[in-house]
Amino acid sequence: MLIIYLNPGDFKNTFANARSPCIISVDQPRRVIIWQPIFMQPTLVILVVGLSPSLIGEHTPHLKKLAERGGTRPLSTVVPAVTCTVQSTLVTGTLPSNHGAVANGWYFRDLSEVLLWRQPNQLVHGEKIWDAGKKRDPDFTCAKMFWWYNMYATADWSATPRPMYPANGLKIPDHYAYPQGMRDELDAKFGKFPLFKFWGPVADIESSSWIAKATQHVIDTRKPTLAMTYLPHLDYNLQRLGPDLSHPRLIADLKEIDDLCGELIEAADKEGRDVIVVSEYGITEVTDAIHINRALREAGLIATREELGRDVFDAGASDAFALADHQLAHIYVKSPDRLLEVKKLVEQLDGVETVLDYEGKAAAGLAHDRSGELVAISSADRWFSYYYWLDDEKAPDYATTVDIHRKPGYDPVELFFDPALRFPKLKAGLKVAQRKLGFRNLMDVISLNDTKLVKGSHGRLTDDPDDGPMVISSREDLLGEGPVAAVDFKQLVLDHVFGRKAN
Repeated sequence: MLIIYLNPGDFKNTFANARSPCIISVDQPRRVIIWQPIFMQPTLVILVVGLSPSLIGEHTPHLKKLAERGGTRPLSTVVPAVTCTVQSTLVTGTLPSNHGAVANGWYFRDLSEVLLWRQPNQLVHGEKIWDAGKKRDPDFTCAKMFWWYNMYATADWSATPRPMYPANGLKIPDHYAYPQGMRDELDAKFGKFPLFKFWGPVADIESSSWIAKATQHVIDTRKPTLAMTYLPHLDYNLQRLGPDLSHPRLIADLKEIDDLCGELIEAADKEGRDVIVVSEYGITEVTDAIHINRALREAGLIATREELGRDVFDAGASDAFALADHQLAHIYVKSPDRLLEVKKLVEQLDGVETVLDYEGKAAAGLAHDRSGELVAISSADRWFSYYYWLDDEKAPDYATTVDIHRKPGYDPVELFFDPALRFPKLKAGLKVAQRKLGFRNLMDVISLNDTKLVKGSHGRLTDDPDDGPMVISSREDLLGEGPVAAVDFKQLVLDHVFGRKAN
């Protein structure tokens, strides 16, 4: 047996790069310490929204090269296949019935309010990847860049969109970062976060480019063990145009996002980082929306108040309503006695594929108190609108604006300027100028009812895995056989960092 005598505090530095157990005696010959050093492999996770196997090819040479030298697998995702739900499953390794992010928002019953796109990390239950890594080795660090639920996360460094809303009605681009000083550091280096290029009718590659550059800066300056970044670019035109690759704009989008990924992958290779690319969902072609709340309104189940001549949705007073989120809708029913009535009504709507009751929710991993009493899933070529008004003259004032926080459901029509406007960008610019001068106005540049504008959606599980989400890794030996389950992604990341079978 080899016994090595060292001063206290020196032995860890001496064996910091060892990959096998070392037997060490410190100070006292009879006191033997067996130290198992932990080697951590730096890893980069790139979340490319909307990426699917069918999109990998000649227009994505960098991603294709990574897949060829490593490996690729389909991702068996969860329902609903939407950002907040899937990301929460990826980072906790649990189903929505456990982590509680049952959609991009839900009905907060104690507030009688529908709230979407909340950001506090405490809303997601369960141990996160970065907490598991820190538990395994206190020296583990994580940078979480623009993944959702990123405020007050326990990651070492994080950033997330967070606009300012001064009292004059302006919406000023900004982001929230931890530690707080990192926000000013990133702004000074890359300019203000381009919020209006992150969502809305002018959203494009600029926001993903900013995030990629900010991520690389954090990697270069902080050297996190695990870096996680979120690139949303493909999401926009896949919803605007659908997934038909014959469209030149989609080809350009693929090349743009591939170039960003290529830069990150090249830098990771130089640093010796493993790379994982993952997507949350695949986007498939759709034809029109299902106006589920209008059907519930016509049945006398939705309550509204009249304010200034407009219908204002009143969730707390409604007997039943639907929180629409892409191809899934949580239906909240006040009285158990009306469950069967509401279920039959929704099942008869054109475009509804199925309606889950409690047993169905349990089987889908959605049996959580935040879920609706019923959950509707659309057919592959449809999606759910949040629209509840029956008279356009009484539509709420936010209906024609980009306002993801006030609308009681997701609205993909926000990705389009109203086709009826002759010079929409000029109109929007004039309104911004008026606000800067102190005038209050309504940024009403979105169509009120034209749901046929939307050509792509997601949320249900895709019929063809080639159209669904995927995982690419520089380490094929860690991918295993067959699809990667979304609940296994957390362990997959830990395996990359610590080696297979990491706890």
